[in-house]
Amino acid sequence: MNCSSCNYKKSDVEAATQKEPAKYTIETNSEDDMKIRVVKSSRATVKIPTLRMTMTPGPASIGFISNIEGLLNNFEKIIESQRDETEDPKIKKSAKNLLKKIRKIKYGDLSCKIVIEDPSGNSAIIL
Repeated sequence: MNCSSCNYKKSDVEAATQKEPAKYTIETNSEDDMKIRVVKSSRATVKIPTLRMTMTPGPASIGFISNIEGLLNNFEKIIESQRDETEDPKIKKSAKNLLKKIRKIKYGDLSCKIVIEDPSGNSAIIL
């Protein structure tokens, strides 16, 4: 859903039937794993314990269909934004280290566990 007047945007993934809450977990170990398809509904929480990062749903949360690499790119953009907007050297250093870890995960040099918890059951990890 897009409004051309106010630029409001909302997208979601919904099943035709009611589903049970679901939890999906995957461990990435190679560059090829970056191609694994990820479906995240607007109500889902995404956790990456390796990076100690969590994407929690809010009132304006949107659903999306992507792959592992796209999911990591979303986290990367947030970290880069925080790094660029802060003057705190500790935050800059922490952001730099997280960005290095994400790059290592993308190239398969560091394994990574990804967990999607969805109370609506509309999310998925498709191998």
